[in-house]
Amino acid sequence: MTTRRAFIASASAFALAAPSILRAASAPGVTEAEIKVGQTLPYSGPASAYGMIGRAELAYLRMINESGGVNGRKITLVSLDDGYSPPKTVEQTRRLIEVENVAFLHGSLGTAPNLAVRDYLNTAKIPQLLIQSGASVFADPEHYPWTVPGIFQYRTEGRMFTKHIVGTRPDAKIALLYQNDDFGRDYLKGIKDVLGADRGGMLVRDISYETTDPTVDSQVISLQSSGADTFVIAATPKFAAQALRKTFDLGWSPARYLTYASGSIPAVLKPAGIEKSKGVITTAVLKDPSDPTWAEDPDMKKYIAFIEKYAPGVAYSDFFAAAGYSYGEALVYLIRQCGDDLSRENVLKQATHLKDYRLALNLPGVTINISPTDYTPYHQARLQSFDGQSWRLFGDLLSG
Repeated sequence: MTTRRAFIASASAFALAAPSILRAASAPGVTEAEIKVGQTLPYSGPASAYGMIGRAELAYLRMINESGGVNGRKITLVSLDDGYSPPKTVEQTRRLIEVENVAFLHGSLGTAPNLAVRDYLNTAKIPQLLIQSGASVFADPEHYPWTVPGIFQYRTEGRMFTKHIVGTRPDAKIALLYQNDDFGRDYLKGIKDVLGADRGGMLVRDISYETTDPTVDSQVISLQSSGADTFVIAATPKFAAQALRKTFDLGWSPARYLTYASGSIPAVLKPAGIEKSKGVITTAVLKDPSDPTWAEDPDMKKYIAFIEKYAPGVAYSDFFAAAGYSYGEALVYLIRQCGDDLSRENVLKQATHLKDYRLALNLPGVTINISPTDYTPYHQARLQSFDGQSWRLFGDLLSG
């Protein structure tokens, strides 16, 4: 049964007749027929657009389980709603560990939510794997070895945006809207990394917002008044859509750079207004399903076929659906690499020994590399712009 509060993917189409005799203290959440994994996602609240990621991942695991699972085990993903609220994340994470008895956490979303449970999970030595936050604070294997990031770093994207701005318009005046947490502040750091002291004056104004704010209209008005001709938007989907719409409605026409975390056409650009979103620039590490460049790509065809069969009614062009598909693929790969040793120690070892690992939808030249001393998963990306129908790649592969 699906509820707003929790989305639970059954690992099999039938109930297990008896508990496994192979359950071991060193591998909680594991039986001879099942492995149970947990995550928290905002299915409700100000970042509820990200719920599509969880829905797509659950559908992917349903496909895998119908084909026999991994190494003889079905995968149960217990995906709970935390509403993008750190106190709720703490509550739901404790439920996953202490009540659901999951083996480890995978793909939990949000910078502040993941920070709220990082100490708890590291103290208990429970893997917090491939989290959906690009905040650089999480790439800290020395102090938090059990927390492993899974997406492109925000600070790196901020650097790439700024390098492009400086390279194409060296006299630009930059305005930044950012969420007031480590997610948003990483963009401010990335911009300053590139500008340095010599060009620091190019950043004419930066303003933050709180996730509890009803809108960011007043912030956008203030940023416009700065005289900026370049606008960097480091905001989650709801606020990113508001910023794009308000910018257009004010008659302000800056070059716009949008965090990839809000790159969904259905969840962000359409609510903002397709015409109002034309020309927006973001980065990509995954092939975008809306881009006709990949129409004949075999991996894209498999993804579209998956959506049609396992997630009917979902727009395959939704970047968040593609992200969920990729997260499911990564989880299956990790479990497969573990073989029969599903201890938390070995799961962490596999997650921190990824060399040139390529997801099916990764762009050519983009791979995941995570080592015990470097938890930064992505080091390359491409720029892309929205043409009113789809994202279109341009330029060369960039390094951060």
